[in-house]
Amino acid sequence: MKAVQYAAFGGPEVLELVDAPEPHAGSSQVRIAVRAVGVNPIDWKLRSGAMGGELPRGTGVEAAGVVAEVGDDVTGVAVGDRVFGSAADAAAQQALLSHFAVIPPELDFTAAAALPVAVETATRCLDLLGVSDGQTLLINGASGAVGLAAVQLARARGARVIGSGGQRSQERLRSFGAEPVVYGDGLAAQVAELAPDGVDLAIDMALSGGIATLVQLAGGADNVVAIADFEGAQEHGVRTTGGGQDSAWQALEDVVPLIAQSRFRLPVAHVLPLSEIAEAQRLSESGHAGGKIVLTVD
Repeated sequence: MKAVQYAAFGGPEVLELVDAPEPHAGSSQVRIAVRAVGVNPIDWKLRSGAMGGELPRGTGVEAAGVVAEVGDDVTGVAVGDRVFGSAADAAAQQALLSHFAVIPPELDFTAAAALPVAVETATRCLDLLGVSDGQTLLINGASGAVGLAAVQLARARGARVIGSGGQRSQERLRSFGAEPVVYGDGLAAQVAELAPDGVDLAIDMALSGGIATLVQLAGGADNVVAIADFEGAQEHGVRTTGGGQDSAWQALEDVVPLIAQSRFRLPVAHVLPLSEIAEAQRLSESGHAGGKIVLTVD
C-alpha cells in the first residue's frame, strides 16, 4: 500500500509517499481502507522534530474510511461499515483505528475525518471542568476546530458560552451558538458586559497570553483549563491537558446523535488529495487555514 512517511525531521518537504506493508488489526482495533485524513498541528510538530521520536515514521492521527478487518475483541462494527476515529499513521491507504464510531448517514468521509481530534479534545476539556447545565463558560480562542466543537458540545450540555476570536470570526462564533467577544486587550471588559458577575468556568485555546484574565473572570485557577499556553498555565497554576489518561474518546459515539439532530457540525475549509500533504501541513503550520484541512485518499 501507499503511505506518507518521513525519514528525517524538517519542513514539509521531508514528507514522501512510499510503499509500506499493510497493517493488521489488533484485538481492539479495526483496519480501514482510508478515504479521508484530517490534518492537525500535532502532525507538523512531530514532523519538525520538536517532540522527538524514532525515524522513519508515518503521519496523521485521525481518519475516516471503510472497515476492512475487525479485531477479535471489537463489537458493534463489521467489514464494510463506514467509520471514523483516531489512528496512528493515518495518512495512508490503510490504517488502524483504536477508537472509532460509525459515521452517521448525514456525513461523507471528508466531514467525518475532520471530527475525531476536535471532538475528543473539546469533550476532554469540558469533562475536566465539569461543564453542566446552567453554567457560563468562557472559551478563549473559540473560532478554531476545537473551539467550535467545544462551543457546540457545551451548549448541548445546557451551558451558556461566551467565545473569543478575532474581529472576522465574530459572526461565525455567533452562528455556532456562542456569544462572541474579541480576544486580546479589552477581553475582560467585553466579558464583564455580557456576564457582570463573571463566568463559572473558562478554557484557554489561544496562545494570546490571556490566562491571567481567564483566572480573574472565572474566580480562580481551579476553574480554568488550558490546551495551548502551557507556559502561562504553569505561571498561574492552571491545569493543562494533552490527552493521555484524561482522553475522552467515548465522545465520538456521543456526538453522533447531535449530528443527526443538526446540533453539531464542523466546517472543512480545505480538501486536498493525499499527494498534496506537504501543502496541507504547510497551510496548517501557517495558522491561516481558516478551518479544518482534510486529505482525500483514493
